[in-house]
Amino acid sequence: MKMIIHENERGLLFVKGKFVKCLGAGTYRVPRRGEIEVVRAAGELLSAHANTDTLLSDPVLYEQTERVTVSPFEAVIRLQDGAFDCVVSAGEHLFWKEGGSFLRFDTSSAEITADVPLAFVEKWAPFLLVRTEVKDGEMGKLYFDNKFVRMLEPGKYLFWANGTQISVKTYCMRPQLVDVGGQEILTRDKVGVRINFTFCYRLTDAERAQDASDIRSLLYTTAQLALRGAAGTYSLDELLEKKDELCTYVQEKLERAAKDLFAEICEAGVKDIILPGEIRDIMNTVLVAEKRAQANVVTRREEVASTRSLLNTARLMEENPTLYKLKELEYIEKICERVGNISLSGGDFVEQLKDVLHLRKGGKT
Repeated sequence: MKMIIHENERGLLFVKGKFVKCLGAGTYRVPRRGEIEVVRAAGELLSAHANTDTLLSDPVLYEQTERVTVSPFEAVIRLQDGAFDCVVSAGEHLFWKEGGSFLRFDTSSAEITADVPLAFVEKWAPFLLVRTEVKDGEMGKLYFDNKFVRMLEPGKYLFWANGTQISVKTYCMRPQLVDVGGQEILTRDKVGVRINFTFCYRLTDAERAQDASDIRSLLYTTAQLALRGAAGTYSLDELLEKKDELCTYVQEKLERAAKDLFAEICEAGVKDIILPGEIRDIMNTVLVAEKRAQANVVTRREEVASTRSLLNTARLMEENPTLYKLKELEYIEKICERVGNISLSGGDFVEQLKDVLHLRKGGKT
Protein backbone atom coordinates (compact mmCIF):
# COMPACT_ATOMS: atom_id res chain seq x y z
CA MET A 1 0.00 0.00 0.00
CA LYS A 2 1.31 3.41 -0.98
CA MET A 3 1.00 6.59 1.13
CA ILE A 4 1.53 10.20 0.04
CA ILE A 5 3.04 12.69 2.53
CA HIS A 6 2.52 16.35 1.57
CA GLU A 7 4.93 19.30 2.00
CA ASN A 8 3.29 20.50 5.22
CA GLU A 9 3.33 17.02 6.71
CA ARG A 10 5.78 14.47 8.04
CA GLY A 11 5.47 10.73 8.43
CA LEU A 12 6.43 8.66 11.46
CA LEU A 13 7.32 5.14 10.38
CA PHE A 14 6.57 2.31 12.80
CA VAL A 15 7.44 -1.34 12.15
CA LYS A 16 6.04 -3.97 14.45
CA GLY A 17 4.98 -1.14 16.79
CA LYS A 18 8.45 0.37 17.09
CA PHE A 19 9.41 3.82 15.85
CA VAL A 20 11.93 3.66 13.03
CA LYS A 21 12.38 7.13 11.55
CA CYS A 22 10.78 10.37 10.35
CA LEU A 23 9.76 10.57 6.67
CA GLY A 24 9.72 13.80 4.65
CA ALA A 25 7.30 14.78 1.84
CA GLY A 26 6.89 12.12 -0.86
CA THR A 27 5.26 8.81 -1.79
CA TYR A 28 6.07 5.75 0.30
CA ARG A 29 5.16 2.10 0.31
CA VAL A 30 4.01 0.93 3.70
CA PRO A 31 6.01 -2.17 4.70
CA ARG A 32 4.42 -5.35 5.98
CA ARG A 33 3.63 -5.13 9.66
CA GLY A 34 4.41 -1.44 9.33
CA GLU A 35 2.48 1.79 9.78
CA ILE A 36 3.06 5.42 8.81
CA GLU A 37 1.56 8.04 11.17
CA VAL A 38 1.10 11.37 9.35
CA VAL A 39 1.54 14.53 11.49
CA ARG A 40 1.57 18.28 10.80
CA ALA A 41 4.98 19.82 10.16
CA ALA A 42 4.10 22.96 12.16
CA GLY A 43 3.17 23.70 15.73
CA GLU A 44 3.24 20.89 18.25
CA LEU A 45 4.32 17.42 17.17
CA LEU A 46 1.77 15.00 18.57
CA SER A 47 2.06 11.24 18.12
CA ALA A 48 -0.41 8.65 19.25
CA HIS A 49 2.24 5.91 19.37
CA ALA A 50 5.53 7.43 20.59
CA ASN A 51 6.61 9.67 23.45
CA THR A 52 8.96 12.65 23.29
CA ASP A 53 12.16 10.74 24.11
CA THR A 54 11.42 8.13 21.43
CA LEU A 55 10.78 10.76 18.77
CA LEU A 56 13.96 12.68 19.63
CA SER A 57 16.02 9.57 19.00
CA ASP A 58 15.55 10.30 15.30
CA PRO A 59 18.31 12.70 14.04
CA VAL A 60 15.91 14.62 11.78
CA LEU A 61 13.41 15.26 14.55
CA TYR A 62 16.22 16.08 16.98
CA GLU A 63 17.40 18.87 14.67
CA GLN A 64 13.99 20.19 13.56
CA THR A 65 12.04 20.08 16.84
CA GLU A 66 12.37 21.57 20.30
CA ARG A 67 11.48 20.01 23.63
CA VAL A 68 9.42 22.39 25.81
CA THR A 69 8.84 21.63 29.49
CA VAL A 70 6.22 23.66 31.36
CA SER A 71 5.98 23.53 35.15
CA PRO A 72 2.64 23.85 37.00
CA PHE A 73 3.70 27.36 38.07
CA GLU A 74 4.32 28.69 34.57
CA ALA A 75 2.21 30.14 31.78
CA VAL A 76 3.72 29.59 28.33
CA ILE A 77 2.42 31.07 25.08
CA ARG A 78 3.81 29.95 21.72
CA LEU A 79 4.17 32.44 18.89
CA GLN A 80 4.36 31.39 15.26
CA ASP A 81 6.19 33.99 13.15
CA GLY A 82 5.50 36.57 15.89
CA ALA A 83 1.74 35.90 16.03
CA PHE A 84 -0.18 34.04 18.72
CA ASP A 85 -0.30 30.29 18.14
CA CYS A 86 -1.36 28.54 21.33
CA VAL A 87 -1.07 28.29 25.09
CA VAL A 88 1.20 25.45 26.18
CA SER A 89 -0.20 23.48 29.10
CA ALA A 90 1.87 22.12 31.98
CA GLY A 91 3.94 19.07 31.03
CA GLU A 92 6.41 18.04 28.32
CA HIS A 93 5.82 18.97 24.67
CA LEU A 94 7.59 18.73 21.33
CA PHE A 95 7.32 21.62 18.84
CA TRP A 96 8.69 22.19 15.36
CA LYS A 97 11.38 24.86 15.51
CA GLU A 98 10.69 26.70 12.27
CA GLY A 99 9.21 30.18 12.94
CA GLY A 100 8.33 29.36 16.54
CA SER A 101 9.11 31.23 19.78
CA PHE A 102 7.82 31.15 23.35
CA LEU A 103 6.73 33.63 26.03
CA ARG A 104 7.20 32.32 29.57
CA PHE A 105 5.57 33.83 32.66
CA ASP A 106 6.06 32.88 36.28
CA THR A 107 2.66 32.14 37.85
CA SER A 108 3.91 30.87 41.21
CA SER A 109 2.35 34.04 42.65
CA ALA A 110 -1.09 35.24 41.58
CA GLU A 111 0.30 38.78 41.32
CA ILE A 112 1.25 39.73 37.76
CA THR A 113 4.58 41.50 37.30
CA ALA A 114 4.96 44.69 35.27
CA ASP A 115 6.86 43.00 32.40
CA VAL A 116 3.87 40.85 31.39
CA PRO A 117 2.12 42.11 28.19
CA LEU A 118 -1.31 42.08 29.78
CA ALA A 119 -3.22 43.30 26.73
CA PHE A 120 -1.78 40.46 24.64
CA VAL A 121 -2.42 37.80 27.28
CA GLU A 122 -5.95 39.04 27.99
CA LYS A 123 -6.84 38.98 24.29
CA TRP A 124 -5.42 35.57 23.35
CA ALA A 125 -5.37 33.63 26.63
CA PRO A 126 -8.06 35.08 28.92
CA PHE A 127 -8.49 31.74 30.71
CA LEU A 128 -5.03 32.26 32.24
CA LEU A 129 -6.33 35.28 34.16
CA VAL A 130 -8.72 36.10 36.99
CA ARG A 131 -10.45 39.48 36.72
CA THR A 132 -11.82 41.69 39.46
CA GLU A 133 -12.95 45.31 39.68
CA VAL A 134 -13.23 47.95 42.40
CA LYS A 135 -15.78 50.60 41.44
CA ASP A 136 -15.49 54.36 41.90
CA GLY A 137 -16.09 55.44 45.49
CA GLU A 138 -14.98 52.06 46.84
CA MET A 139 -11.87 50.46 48.31
CA GLY A 140 -11.11 46.76 48.09
CA LYS A 141 -9.36 44.26 50.36
CA LEU A 142 -7.46 41.65 48.34
CA TYR A 143 -7.24 38.13 49.78
CA PHE A 144 -5.22 35.14 48.54
CA ASP A 145 -6.50 31.88 50.08
CA ASN A 146 -8.39 33.96 52.68
CA LYS A 147 -5.22 35.83 53.71
CA PHE A 148 -5.13 39.61 53.40
CA VAL A 149 -2.62 40.83 50.80
CA ARG A 150 -3.17 44.54 50.14
CA MET A 151 -5.70 47.31 49.55
CA LEU A 152 -7.02 48.01 46.06
CA GLU A 153 -7.90 51.46 44.74
CA PRO A 154 -10.81 51.89 42.27
CA GLY A 155 -9.96 50.19 38.96
CA LYS A 156 -9.74 46.87 37.12
CA TYR A 157 -7.26 44.18 38.19
CA LEU A 158 -5.92 40.96 36.66
CA PHE A 159 -4.27 38.02 38.44
CA TRP A 160 -2.86 34.68 37.32
CA ALA A 161 -5.34 31.81 37.52
CA ASN A 162 -2.83 29.53 39.26
CA GLY A 163 -5.23 27.77 41.62
CA THR A 164 -5.01 30.43 44.32
CA GLN A 165 -8.39 31.38 45.77
CA ILE A 166 -8.64 35.10 44.95
CA SER A 167 -11.30 37.24 46.59
CA VAL A 168 -11.89 40.97 46.97
CA LYS A 169 -14.04 42.47 49.71
CA THR A 170 -15.20 45.95 48.73
CA TYR A 171 -16.12 48.84 51.02
CA CYS A 172 -18.13 51.88 49.98
CA MET A 173 -16.19 55.02 50.94
CA ARG A 174 -19.02 57.41 50.04
CA PRO A 175 -21.34 58.81 52.74
CA GLN A 176 -24.11 56.32 53.50
CA LEU A 177 -27.55 57.22 54.84
CA VAL A 178 -29.17 55.18 57.61
CA ASP A 179 -32.81 55.64 58.69
CA VAL A 180 -33.77 54.66 62.23
CA GLY A 181 -37.50 54.78 61.63
CA GLY A 182 -40.68 54.16 63.59
CA GLN A 183 -39.18 54.12 67.10
CA GLU A 184 -42.19 53.98 69.45
CA ILE A 185 -41.15 55.62 72.74
CA LEU A 186 -43.05 56.45 75.94
CA THR A 187 -42.22 59.94 77.24
CA ARG A 188 -41.77 60.78 80.91
CA ASP A 189 -45.41 61.91 81.14
CA LYS A 190 -46.60 58.60 79.64
CA VAL A 191 -47.38 59.83 76.13
CA GLY A 192 -46.54 57.39 73.35
CA VAL A 193 -44.76 59.02 70.40
CA ARG A 194 -43.08 57.66 67.28
CA ILE A 195 -39.69 59.16 66.35
CA ASN A 196 -37.88 58.88 63.01
CA PHE A 197 -34.14 59.54 63.23
CA THR A 198 -31.59 59.59 60.42
CA PHE A 199 -27.81 59.82 60.23
CA CYS A 200 -25.07 59.69 57.60
CA TYR A 201 -21.69 57.97 58.04
CA ARG A 202 -18.66 57.04 55.95
CA LEU A 203 -15.60 54.86 56.47
CA THR A 204 -12.26 56.49 57.24
CA ASP A 205 -9.99 53.41 57.15
CA ALA A 206 -11.24 50.52 55.01
CA GLU A 207 -8.16 48.40 55.78
CA ARG A 208 -8.93 48.21 59.50
CA ALA A 209 -12.71 48.45 59.23
CA GLN A 210 -14.98 45.51 59.89
CA ASP A 211 -17.41 44.03 57.39
CA ALA A 212 -19.49 46.84 55.87
CA SER A 213 -22.83 45.28 56.87
CA ASP A 214 -21.62 44.87 60.47
CA ILE A 215 -20.68 48.57 60.69
CA ARG A 216 -24.11 49.64 59.47
CA SER A 217 -25.88 47.28 61.88
CA LEU A 218 -23.79 48.36 64.89
CA LEU A 219 -24.33 52.07 64.22
CA TYR A 220 -28.06 51.49 63.73
CA THR A 221 -28.30 49.70 67.08
CA THR A 222 -26.28 52.45 68.80
CA ALA A 223 -28.59 55.15 67.45
CA GLN A 224 -31.69 53.15 68.38
CA LEU A 225 -30.63 52.56 71.99
CA ALA A 226 -29.42 56.15 72.49
CA LEU A 227 -32.66 57.55 71.06
CA ARG A 228 -34.86 55.36 73.25
CA GLY A 229 -32.82 56.02 76.36
CA ALA A 230 -32.75 59.81 75.95
CA ALA A 231 -36.28 60.45 74.66
CA GLY A 232 -37.83 58.62 77.62
CA THR A 233 -36.39 61.20 80.04
CA TYR A 234 -38.30 64.11 78.44
CA SER A 235 -41.92 65.11 78.86
CA LEU A 236 -43.89 65.63 75.65
CA ASP A 237 -43.51 69.42 75.76
CA GLU A 238 -39.78 69.13 76.53
CA LEU A 239 -39.31 66.65 73.71
CA LEU A 240 -40.90 69.02 71.21
CA GLU A 241 -38.96 72.03 72.51
CA LYS A 242 -35.57 70.31 72.94
CA LYS A 243 -35.43 68.27 69.76
CA ASP A 244 -31.98 69.68 68.91
CA GLU A 245 -30.68 68.73 72.35
CA LEU A 246 -31.87 65.15 71.81
CA CYS A 247 -30.21 65.07 68.39
CA THR A 248 -26.89 66.30 69.81
CA TYR A 249 -26.92 63.59 72.49
CA VAL A 250 -27.57 60.78 70.01
CA GLN A 251 -24.96 62.13 67.57
CA GLU A 252 -22.30 62.17 70.30
CA LYS A 253 -23.07 58.53 71.08
CA LEU A 254 -22.81 57.66 67.38
CA GLU A 255 -19.50 59.49 66.97
CA ARG A 256 -17.92 57.54 69.82
CA ALA A 257 -19.13 54.23 68.38
CA ALA A 258 -18.09 55.18 64.82
CA LYS A 259 -14.55 56.02 65.93
CA ASP A 260 -14.05 52.46 67.19
CA LEU A 261 -15.34 51.15 63.84
CA PHE A 262 -12.97 53.41 61.83
CA ALA A 263 -15.84 55.51 60.53
CA GLU A 264 -17.14 59.03 61.07
CA ILE A 265 -20.61 60.56 61.38
CA CYS A 266 -21.23 63.19 58.71
CA GLU A 267 -24.66 64.35 59.83
CA ALA A 268 -27.52 63.32 62.13
CA GLY A 269 -30.96 64.62 62.97
CA VAL A 270 -34.55 63.92 64.05
CA LYS A 271 -36.75 63.71 60.96
CA ASP A 272 -40.18 63.43 62.59
CA ILE A 273 -41.88 63.24 65.95
CA ILE A 274 -45.28 61.68 65.29
CA LEU A 275 -47.94 62.18 67.99
CA PRO A 276 -51.01 59.99 68.69
CA GLY A 277 -54.19 61.15 66.96
CA GLU A 278 -56.00 62.43 70.07
CA ILE A 279 -52.92 64.33 71.31
CA ARG A 280 -52.47 65.86 67.89
CA ASP A 281 -56.11 67.04 67.84
CA ILE A 282 -55.76 68.61 71.31
CA MET A 283 -52.57 70.41 70.36
CA ASN A 284 -54.15 71.68 67.15
CA THR A 285 -57.09 73.05 69.17
CA VAL A 286 -54.72 74.77 71.60
CA LEU A 287 -52.74 76.22 68.72
CA VAL A 288 -55.87 77.59 67.03
CA ALA A 289 -57.01 79.17 70.32
CA GLU A 290 -53.60 80.77 70.86
CA LYS A 291 -53.53 82.20 67.36
CA ARG A 292 -57.09 83.49 67.69
CA ALA A 293 -56.21 85.21 70.98
CA GLN A 294 -53.15 86.77 69.36
CA ALA A 295 -55.31 88.00 66.47
CA ASN A 296 -57.80 89.55 68.91
CA VAL A 297 -55.01 91.37 70.73
CA VAL A 298 -53.76 92.81 67.44
CA THR A 299 -57.30 93.88 66.48
CA ARG A 300 -57.87 95.64 69.81
CA ARG A 301 -54.52 97.33 69.58
CA GLU A 302 -55.36 98.67 66.11
CA GLU A 303 -58.78 99.89 67.29
CA VAL A 304 -57.22 101.78 70.19
CA ALA A 305 -54.66 103.34 67.87
CA SER A 306 -57.39 104.38 65.42
CA THR A 307 -59.51 105.95 68.19
CA ARG A 308 -56.51 107.79 69.56
CA SER A 309 -55.78 109.15 66.08
CA LEU A 310 -59.37 110.39 65.64
CA LEU A 311 -59.26 112.08 69.06
CA ASN A 312 -56.05 113.89 68.17
CA THR A 313 -57.55 115.04 64.85
CA ALA A 314 -60.68 116.38 66.58
CA ARG A 315 -58.59 118.36 69.06
CA LEU A 316 -56.54 119.92 66.25
CA MET A 317 -59.65 120.96 64.28
CA GLU A 318 -61.22 122.44 67.42
CA GLU A 319 -58.17 124.56 68.05
CA ASN A 320 -57.66 125.54 64.39
CA PRO A 321 -60.79 126.76 62.40
CA THR A 322 -58.83 126.85 59.15
CA LEU A 323 -57.95 123.17 59.51
CA TYR A 324 -61.61 122.49 60.24
CA LYS A 325 -62.63 124.26 57.01
CA LEU A 326 -60.06 122.29 55.00
CA LYS A 327 -61.34 119.04 56.44
CA GLU A 328 -64.89 120.18 55.68
CA LEU A 329 -63.99 120.86 52.04
CA GLU A 330 -62.26 117.50 51.84
CA TYR A 331 -65.45 115.74 52.85
CA ILE A 332 -67.49 117.91 50.45
CA GLU A 333 -65.18 116.75 47.67
CA LYS A 334 -65.68 113.10 48.64
CA ILE A 335 -69.46 113.53 48.76
CA CYS A 336 -69.56 115.26 45.39
CA GLU A 337 -67.67 112.37 43.83
CA ARG A 338 -70.70 110.19 44.60
CA VAL A 339 -73.34 112.69 43.32
CA GLY A 340 -74.41 112.55 39.66
CA ASN A 341 -75.84 116.09 38.86
CA ILE A 342 -76.55 119.23 40.99
CA SER A 343 -78.81 122.03 39.57
CA LEU A 344 -78.13 125.60 40.82
CA SER A 345 -79.82 128.94 39.82
CA GLY A 346 -79.20 132.58 40.65
CA GLY A 347 -75.90 134.18 41.49
CA ASP A 348 -74.88 132.97 44.94
CA PHE A 349 -73.66 129.50 44.00
CA VAL A 350 -71.63 128.88 47.14
CA GLU A 351 -74.56 129.54 49.49
CA GLN A 352 -76.83 127.36 47.36
CA LEU A 353 -74.24 124.57 47.43
CA LYS A 354 -74.06 124.81 51.22
CA ASP A 355 -77.87 124.58 51.41
CA VAL A 356 -77.78 121.48 49.21
CA LEU A 357 -75.20 119.86 51.49
CA HIS A 358 -76.98 121.12 54.63
CA LEU A 359 -73.87 122.99 55.79
CA ARG A 360 -74.15 125.97 58.06
CA LYS A 361 -71.49 128.26 59.41
CA GLY A 362 -70.02 126.81 62.57
CA GLY A 363 -72.28 123.76 62.22
CA LYS A 364 -71.85 120.09 61.28
CA THR A 365 -73.03 117.94 58.44
